[in-house]
Amino acid sequence: MRFVQICAERGIKYNELATMSGVTPSTVYSMMDERRRHIHIDVIKKLCDGLDISLAEFFSGPIFDRLEQEIR
Repeated sequence: MRFVQICAERGIKYNELATMSGVTPSTVYSMMDERRRHIHIDVIKKLCDGLDISLAEFFSGPIFDRLEQEIR
């Protein structure tokens, strides 16, 4: 959801994000599927590089503040 938010804010289409980041469009589109829960950090890093943001900036979004702890 964070990449959806950033793309919407910047007016970037998913194909553009793929091109900017050096990943395939199918990778970006499959990642945008809300049912998908496991995304490798190397893909997140490439997308952040393409958007010219750090991993810290990416994970500082309020969407991550609302996540519940997975292991209790």
